[in-house]
Amino acid sequence: MSDEEVRRVAEALDAVEQIANVEQRVRVKSQVMAAQAERNKEWSRERDELIRRLNAEEELSYRQIAARLDIKLSTVQAVFRGYKGSGTTRPKKSDAEG
Repeated sequence: MSDEEVRRVAEALDAVEQIANVEQRVRVKSQVMAAQAERNKEWSRERDELIRRLNAEEELSYRQIAARLDIKLSTVQAVFRGYKGSGTTRPKKSDAEG
């Protein structure tokens, strides 16, 4: 996505936040969140595949991948650790694991 496309999406989201009628604003926000939730799984899958490919085929380090894709290092690390979701949903270590 180009910087211009990102700017346009951000402006559209800003416009939603400016809806004066709170009920209408919440309704629209809910619609936007639902539409994005459907995309998140595919977007995440595509990102994860590219991260793995850059590591395997181009032998980029985690830091190099993060810099190239302009994402957090922890996101790259999470892909290789198999983490999904937020830290609050990750399985906790058992006492036996230390």
